[in-house]
Amino acid sequence: MRICSLLPGATEIVYLLGLGDQIVGVTHECDYPHEARQKPVVVQSAIDPQRMSSAEIDQKVGELLQAGTGLYRIDEVAFLDAAPDIILTQGLCDVCALDYNDVVKAAARLSRAPAIVSLNPHSLNDVLDDIVRVGAATGRETGADRVAHELRARIEQIGYREPGYRPRVVCLEWFEPLYVAGHWVPEMVALAGGRDVLGRAGEPSFKVEWQNVVDARPDVLLLMPCGFDTRRAVKESEPLRALPGWDELPAVKRENVYAFNGSAYFSRPGPRLVNGLEILSRILHRPAEDSALPSIDATRIH
Repeated sequence: MRICSLLPGATEIVYLLGLGDQIVGVTHECDYPHEARQKPVVVQSAIDPQRMSSAEIDQKVGELLQAGTGLYRIDEVAFLDAAPDIILTQGLCDVCALDYNDVVKAAARLSRAPAIVSLNPHSLNDVLDDIVRVGAATGRETGADRVAHELRARIEQIGYREPGYRPRVVCLEWFEPLYVAGHWVPEMVALAGGRDVLGRAGEPSFKVEWQNVVDARPDVLLLMPCGFDTRRAVKESEPLRALPGWDELPAVKRENVYAFNGSAYFSRPGPRLVNGLEILSRILHRPAEDSALPSIDATRIH
């Protein structure tokens, strides 16, 4: 079996099912687990986010979309060499991954027609269902059912907690311009014991004005920029901290502003969303004396 995974989250699922050795193509963003970085890259981006600021990335994305040019392209030579039997792709977000129609066109040029599995989750349950779908497509039904069951048990362990007090939470997925995180993130906040006062569960992320954040008066402000690790999230947050009203936010006064690895735990619809949920639960209900937050992959911004 030869698998091309055109989604970082799907790549994580395939490895979790013990099929990493059968992956013959990935995208430039497939960086977890570490072994995925050694796989042939069959999809490249028109944008180099490591060399551009958030504002520059947003401007370039807008220009490419307005021109009808995709943000991603298939390396046709590498893709033909990969000759996949199964392609894992998505139809959820043109900004996050290769357009589904481009995948279909590329697949039509292969000597053998591959199976195309499109993953389009909007909730944690959808992500678990997609794990089962990948298992069915790859002949790993039993393993996929086991993985989904184990992840669901971890989710339920968090969700069954009765926190009493639910802090007001705002989750920012992009900073210039400001975007509030959507899809499964508001659900994760609720399960972890918070109340997302701007996000809309099951719906895409959306643009807001800074005044919307100020008016929301979050007790906890979570910074999880899509595509960035924790260190980059901290760096990109600097303009936020200069905005009027920042120092008056309850979250800032209480030192409850956190930066995360958005790619690992919040943006990608994959197994590590459950890790993100566990991190949120720890942060939203940490003991008052636990100021260092040991073992949590997050940085508190003062």
